[in-house]
Parts: sequence; structure tokens; C-alpha cells
Amino acid sequence: MAGSNAAIGGGGFHHISMRVRDLEATLKFYIEGLGCRRGLSWGKGNPQTVLLDTGDGNYLEVSQGESDGFNDNGLIRHFALRTDDCDKAIEAARAAGAEVTVEAGDVVLPSDPPNPIRRAFCRGPDGELIEFFQDDRT
Repeated sequence: MAGSNAAIGGGGFHHISMRVRDLEATLKFYIEGLGCRRGLSWGKGNPQTVLLDTGDGNYLEVSQGESDGFNDNGLIRHFALRTDDCDKAIEAARAAGAEVTVEAGDVVLPSDPPNPIRRAFCRGPDGELIEFFQDDRT
């Protein structure tokens, strides 16, 4: 996909990687509950990695198994999934078994200029914090 970041030759979000405890539960949550599509996968057994297309060619990389020695410190504060209907997204997550931590609501980001958004947060199967981000500007 083409991007607009001339400094790095393209740009945009490609993937976030996280290690999970239960790969099958994670795949079910993101595929059946949140509508992601299964993409490339590699490894058999331990470790195993799957790329999940979040809907626009941006990926969530989920891995289960032993450390590869490369990403042992991977703390993810949260990641945001772009949506055009925050309320629908958080309800899909709730129906898929997510713990909703912040209900859908409007906030104004203190950016320059200030940017009104709608957002909600939930926790996925491994405790990862997911934000649903509805914004017309970004």
C-alpha cells in the first residue's frame, strides 16, 4: 500500500505484534468477534505466528510459543483500531467476550487544532488494551 511519508518511503501502520497465551482463543476473538481476516501465518506448534488483517491492510501479528529472543520486552500500552462507528465496534467486542473498560464517548484531543473524536476501550483475551477510534481527520 502506498503511503505519504517521504522520509521513510511510504509509511502508515503495518502491524502491531503481541505474544498471546491462547492462540486459538485470540484468533476466534479477532476473526469471529471483530471481523479481522486471517492472513499469512508461519511456524507450527511452538512458536506459531498469524497475521490478522484488521480491515484495511493493517495487521495485528499474534504469536504463541517460546520466545524468539527478538521481542522479549514487548509491552503494548494499547493499540487503536480505526472505526467509522465506535458504538458498533465496542458492542461487537462485548459480544465477543471482551471486558469493556471505557464505554463509547466523545472527547476532544488537546491537539493543535483540538480534534473531536469518539472512542471506547476494551481488553482482549490476553489483557491487551484495545481502543476503537472514530475520527474524521486522521
